[in-house]
Amino acid sequence: MGINSMDREKLVRELLYQIRLGEDSSYEFKQVVIRGSKIEGPRQDSLADEMSAFANTKGGYILLGVEDKVKDGGVREVAGVPLDMIDAIQSRVTQACQDNIVPPLNVHTRLVEIPDGEGNQKPVIYIDVDKSLFVHTSGGKYYHRVNESKKEMSPDYLARLMMQRSQARMIWFDEQAVPRTTEDDLDKGLAERFLRGDQPAGLQLQKLKLVVQDDDDNTRLSIAGVLMATDRAHEWLPDAFIQAVCYSGDNRDANDQLDAQDITGSLDRQIMQALAFVERNMKTAATKTIGRHDIPQYSLKAVFEALVNAVAHRDYAVHGSKIRLHIFSDRLVISSPGALVNTLEVGDLELRQATRNQLVATLLARCPVNGTDVERAMMMDKRGEGVPVIIHESEKLSGKTPEYTMVGEELQLTIYAATKS
Repeated sequence: MGINSMDREKLVRELLYQIRLGEDSSYEFKQVVIRGSKIEGPRQDSLADEMSAFANTKGGYILLGVEDKVKDGGVREVAGVPLDMIDAIQSRVTQACQDNIVPPLNVHTRLVEIPDGEGNQKPVIYIDVDKSLFVHTSGGKYYHRVNESKKEMSPDYLARLMMQRSQARMIWFDEQAVPRTTEDDLDKGLAERFLRGDQPAGLQLQKLKLVVQDDDDNTRLSIAGVLMATDRAHEWLPDAFIQAVCYSGDNRDANDQLDAQDITGSLDRQIMQALAFVERNMKTAATKTIGRHDIPQYSLKAVFEALVNAVAHRDYAVHGSKIRLHIFSDRLVISSPGALVNTLEVGDLELRQATRNQLVATLLARCPVNGTDVERAMMMDKRGEGVPVIIHESEKLSGKTPEYTMVGEELQLTIYAATKS
């Protein structure tokens, strides 16, 4: 989205003021050095270090085309960026975000003209780095911003930051503010289903923590708000979707796919779309006994519970991993990112429960189940009966006990298909 002339003038005044004062915890200046047709500065790895440091702290701004050293007379030079090199330099910024920073970082750039010391307008590149929901490395190192420079994090600082940006905190991960969202991003229909009583809608949205205040007192959507009250969660959380694939055989083969779908939308809609994917792709067997009796491969009641658990308990702080639903000829496998929380172990799942995303679970418990016979009024059952239902219903149908296993930092559930008898 562009900025109007009034906003641009305000931005230019702010930049000139900051250039006069110098770098601080929010601003970094970088000179652009060109030799022939080659960009010698800033280097891609140096840009990545600075951007990751801002993202790991409170966010900040990098101004390309301004020297960070003061010249004689206390003036900092605005050299600008050569017009014919702007695209190449912006490409370097993008490459630094994608290639040097893990997990990759999204930043926002603007082209702004500001006057140099003689009043000549010079184009500069303004990089706006948001505080991230994740902790990033650059070149394998963790940086943060301290006053006017980046510093490598000490082990204890890194440990605290990891806790702050995960579920292990007083403010749960799913209650955190999502940068660059506003209350206007809520889907009105999706949000209204959570409202009760006569209190003003805005107040209820705050109490439900669908909208929260960020560190600068701006009203933002929470992570749970993005997941439950928008249809575009993947715009802010790129991995918040279900990848569903049906294979004709008993192993993963890209050339052997019968059906595939990336399932997006609010979490409750993802659950129902994934359930429909299983229903349309599972086969039906018949008994050999007198009087034909059709047997579905999977209990939809069990699959429903498994999908609810997957979206409710996955670790949304894990970057680069989505929920995967894979159907094979003999089994169905649901893989959900994130290790088990607290002291929970795989063998405890039938007897104990621990919730990673408290707010998401609360909101799912207020979502009615429509259009399918799974014997459940609401999406989430807080009594912790989901895993026993999965095991009982699947055993009754196939005669085989479903298996939970940890594969790295991922919980995997295998439900075996029923066969004709």
